[in-house]
Amino acid sequence: MPGDERTLDAAGLNDPSVPHALAVGEIELLGVLPDASNHTFLVRCTADEGEELAVYKPRRGETPLWDFPDGTLHRREVAAYRVARALGWPDVPPTLLRDGPWGPGSVQLFVEADRRHHFFTLEDSRAEAFRRVALFDLVINNADRKAGHCLLATDGTIWLVDHGVCFAAEPKLRTVIWTFVGEPIPAPLLADLRRVERQLSPGGALRVELDVLLDPDEVDATRSRTAALLDTKVFPEPGPGRPFPWPPI
Repeated sequence: MPGDERTLDAAGLNDPSVPHALAVGEIELLGVLPDASNHTFLVRCTADEGEELAVYKPRRGETPLWDFPDGTLHRREVAAYRVARALGWPDVPPTLLRDGPWGPGSVQLFVEADRRHHFFTLEDSRAEAFRRVALFDLVINNADRKAGHCLLATDGTIWLVDHGVCFAAEPKLRTVIWTFVGEPIPAPLLADLRRVERQLSPGGALRVELDVLLDPDEVDATRSRTAALLDTKVFPEPGPGRPFPWPPI
């Protein structure tokens, strides 16, 4: 796993979706976010151009897991954002690596959301959006897509958060979104997957970005999962392994 956190300190400066304050602003701890399995802080990022609220997940606050390398979850958060940006969907808040008060970690733009809503309350009315979420989770091998990780913002956007346990090389997909099993993948989404599969080839733009965040075998597996979807052109059946996260919300 790449080890020099400083290599990505200024990555957000080249991404027009990342607010300047999020990329370079001074990080001030405001409080601890409850109900998180790892140390997760609400912070304020302040620069001359303004300020942004963000969610800061430091490396040294990560709980060790038996099936993911220690100290890598924050990098997986950033990698998920990079894949979503390359696909053009779904909506993952701008996320980058920063060196904060607790040391290196991921910093993600805070989303003001209606906590009454989640996947189970939205799935019937927002099927098109959740097709993209389901495909995204297949590509990144999301091991923990709970319903509550789908946030409804005040403008109606569905934002996806909590991607620390993604990108394992072996199959680990656990999600509540199995609504579309057996359906053909829509042609426009296949076109996006095809573009990203090319970008994941050696020397491709997305491959270069992910190579500094993930192990090579994890990037190879991401490309293989994308290629498999392009081959079958349908939403796959659950499995292998346990297909649902717990708790579901």
